[in-house]
Amino acid sequence: MLVENYKRVQNEITAAARRAGRNPDAVKLIAVTKTVGFNEVQHAISLGIRDFGENRVQDAAEKVERFPAVNWHFIGHLQSNKVKNVLPAYSLIHSLDRLSLAEALQSRAENLDLVVDALVQVNVSGELSKFGLSPAKLPAFLLKLYSYDRIRVRGLMTMAPFLDDPEDVRPYFRHLRQLRDHNARPEVELTELSMGMTNDFIVAVEEGATMVRIGSALFG
Repeated sequence: MLVENYKRVQNEITAAARRAGRNPDAVKLIAVTKTVGFNEVQHAISLGIRDFGENRVQDAAEKVERFPAVNWHFIGHLQSNKVKNVLPAYSLIHSLDRLSLAEALQSRAENLDLVVDALVQVNVSGELSKFGLSPAKLPAFLLKLYSYDRIRVRGLMTMAPFLDDPEDVRPYFRHLRQLRDHNARPEVELTELSMGMTNDFIVAVEEGATMVRIGSALFG
């Protein structure tokens, strides 16, 4: 099943990118493995998948340790006291949304003598159930982050509302892309847009996603 699902998702990403006049290679598939075990991860690796996403530190710990050669993305809400469990195992943090977390990442990175790649999470929908900065607070937050020399801001992330018609989600993805473009600075590459999941990743790619986070469309 995974083989067929992977081919279908790849084909849908390619088609969506081409409709938008984009290079399909500019879109990275992140396989979300929070509901699957070691065998499924191994199978995915055998198919060529190299980027995996997890959103719970404790639940993913053994999985991340068992497969250190792939790129692990932390895509969930990150508590500051869990940073020590995330670095250096994860290659990209998708959910930087407050200065207290930036301070914890900075401190841990200094201790490990590394630079942390991170995306700033923006709550474009305004839903109270979702984490992330409000769009209005993004410019000031980015300015403050630039003083943290151990954090490299790579772009933005959002979680759109879950709606029956993916077309209804399009404005949220477009808004995130516009925020990225508006807040780009010459000295900082806000190149990444992590947006789109199983139910809406096609629209996300059409609107500029560089990373899509896919779980059930791959693993069932």
